[in-house]
Amino acid sequence: MDIGALAAAAVALVVGLLGWTQSRATNRRSDFAAITERLDKEVAAERVQRQLTTSFVLDLLRWAHKVGPDTPAGPPPDPPTDLDLTPWRP
Repeated sequence: MDIGALAAAAVALVVGLLGWTQSRATNRRSDFAAITERLDKEVAAERVQRQLTTSFVLDLLRWAHKVGPDTPAGPPPDPPTDLDLTPWRP
């Protein structure tokens, strides 16, 4: 075999390997961007739910302070319509 052909094959193999690793790195970057974007959306939605839950708990506490042990209890405040209570409902 010719040494030039072996050298060309080795160079082609190295270039192919470098191209393959570069494309894998690019795919990892795009996967990371997609994952972080999804997590950002989920965190924003959870933050909204936590704010709604906090406001509802504060409303309940205000209601509990108005209703004493000898006061007839009125109906508790309704939760906000945006509050997702599906984990606690059957």
